[in-house]
This record gives sequence, structure tokens and C-alpha cells, in this order.
Amino acid sequence: MPSHHLSTRSLEFAQTLVRMNTVSTHSNLELIDFARDHLAGLGVRSRLTYNADKTKANLFATLGAGKPAGVIVSGHTDTVPWDGQAWSVDPLSALVQDWPQDEHDGEAMQVEPRLYGRGSADMKSFIAIALANAERFIESDSPFAVHFAFSYDEEVGCFGVRELIADMKDQGIRPLACIVGEPTMMVPAIAHKGVYRYRCCVRGKEAHSSLTPRSVNAIEMAARLIGKLRDMAEGFERDEPRYAGFDVPYSTASVGQFHGGIADNVVPRDAEFRYEFRDLPTADAQKMQREMRLHANRLEAGMKKIAPEAGFSFETICEIPSFLTTADDPVTRLAQRLAGESGTALVAFGTEAGIFKQAGIPTVVCGPGSITQAHQPDEYVTLAQLARCEQFLQGLAATREIR
Repeated sequence: MPSHHLSTRSLEFAQTLVRMNTVSTHSNLELIDFARDHLAGLGVRSRLTYNADKTKANLFATLGAGKPAGVIVSGHTDTVPWDGQAWSVDPLSALVQDWPQDEHDGEAMQVEPRLYGRGSADMKSFIAIALANAERFIESDSPFAVHFAFSYDEEVGCFGVRELIADMKDQGIRPLACIVGEPTMMVPAIAHKGVYRYRCCVRGKEAHSSLTPRSVNAIEMAARLIGKLRDMAEGFERDEPRYAGFDVPYSTASVGQFHGGIADNVVPRDAEFRYEFRDLPTADAQKMQREMRLHANRLEAGMKKIAPEAGFSFETICEIPSFLTTADDPVTRLAQRLAGESGTALVAFGTEAGIFKQAGIPTVVCGPGSITQAHQPDEYVTLAQLARCEQFLQGLAATREIR
């Protein structure tokens, strides 16, 4: 692929977005308003869909209105926090700094310019480059439009994109394809696992610890259910057919949090834990959760003999479906051409791609930077990756067909 230098405009847009604090616990409206106003200045109207308290919004905009159908360019606007991380730069600084690469075979030391800041890789830079090149999409003589789809709360459960897709369907918009710009080093990704997280609350019956037969120990009952989860995880590792290409080529299950008890000499009435399944595209996380509920029902029978109010309750934290397409799908081939890549990848992290795919939209994941930098202190993306992304999106603006 010919070399391409990142435009000053794209870099400035990326720095502008990185400097906005859109951690999931904050509002994202500063970024959404910036994007809306920029597009409005180009004559493009944006549709905003809000969360319940109107502190966050999705943005959907069509560039090339009037064309029969379009390709979605998708990105999430929220980031994870940086509390407690050992950053050497301000996470909102959007600092551009050269980084010396190792010397090879006596060659002179090279430098690698990087953009630092929370969201630089995951994934504000992709959104910024799309916005910076919006005029190309508007003025393009391509036979299809391009849709910008920028969502909220991806990092905490892919909540915003569901509202965005529902609104898109209500408007009768039926896109041809979707490109999710998560960091894949500009290698098109065709699969990822699902992420299903749940909260389990256990109600027992308290008593003095000298009178345990008169009690139901919520921690012990929770532990029995956690033991079931561990048995399931070991079963996946032992028995599940492998899916080559994933770092962990089978489904996994784990507990992330546990809380319970008030004192050493009080049998605990309450306990809770949070757990997750990460299922292969060929597995069924809903079936896994049903198995957990069934085991809880079996445990409840004995608990209720002592305390009728005892039992388990479950709350869904998030359900992010797995994603799977093929190397032969037209949108995958399009992404390969635009990125100058002959291969594809599988990624370990979850994205909104599975939700777009469930909505009947052919989808691929392809964006600048590496997931190994995302969520880390001193998160960064190289300007070389951003240049490749800009070339990719400029190529999309000039594309005549998807095949």
C-alpha cells in the first residue's frame, strides 16, 4: 500500500476528542455536540437518541443523503476511567510525542510518533478521522451514502447502540454494511466472543454463629453456585470444540466480584457476586445462564425448608453477543482492499459488531491501534496507524461498489 501521511486536520480532530472527558460515568454530550455542530456546518443533519436522563446521546448522520443505501462507520464515544493507573502524562493531554524504536542491524534509531491519551486507541481517533474527512463523503460520487453512527455506553454494556439501531429501523434506513472502527491494527476482524455478565444476590437467614442449624448461610450458598460456575468453566476447557485463532480457543466463565457477611460470629443473611461468560461464536451463553439458574433452583429447595424467604435472584448486567462473519463476506473483502490487507483476524474483546450483525447488517471490525494499548496507563496510538485509517476512510469515500 502506498505511504500516506496523516493530515493535520485529522490529528487536530483526534486531539480535540481525546481532550474531552467522556468516561462512561460522565456525559458524552460535549463530544456529540462537537460532532453535530461540525456536520451541521457542512449541511448534514444529525439524529440524536438519548439515554433516560438525557445526559448521553447517540449520533446518527447520513452523508450523501438521497443515495439508495449506505455503509455505516461506527464508533463508541465513551472511554474507561483511569483512576489508580500510573500514567506518566495527563490522560486528557492528547500529547503527541516521538518514541524511539529499537535499533536493528546497525541501522539508525527510528522514531515513532504517538498520540497519547485515554481513548486515543479505543476509539476516539477513528471517530475523529471520520469527522475530519466528512466533506469527502458528502462530495463523493460514490453510488452509496456513508452513515456515521457514534454511540454511548459501549464500555459498560453496549447500551447506546441498541437505541441507535432501533431509531435507524424506525426511520426505514437499511444500510448495506457496517465497519466498526475498534483497534485491530487495521487488519479486518471477522469474529469475537460474546460477553454476558450477571449479578447474583443470595438471601439466607442470619443467626448467631453458635446456632448454624437454624440459619441459611448466604455466603456458603453463593459458594456452592460459584462452584458450579467453576465446574462449567473447567468443562469448557476440557470438552468444548476448539475455535482456532482465538487467544483462548474455548468459552470461559469467571467471577469478578464477591460481597457478603457483616461479622465473624454472625451467619450471613446476604451475599452477592458478579460473574461472566465469554462464549465462542459457536457456543450459547444463554444456555450457560440457564444452567446456572437451574442449579440455583436445586439449592433453593433445601434453603427454603429452613427459611421460606431464602433464595437466589439474578440481574443481567450486560449481554453483548458474539460476532462472526466470513472472509468471503463482501464487507470483509471491502475492508481488506481499503486496508491493503490480505488476511483477517479474530479478536478477544467484545464490540458492537455482534449487535449490528443481529440487526441484519453485514459487519466487519477494522480500526487503528492495538487493543493491547486500550484501557492501559499511557494509552496511545501511533500516527502511522492513524494515517492508515485516514487512507482507509478516504478510500471508502471513493468506493464504487461493495464486493
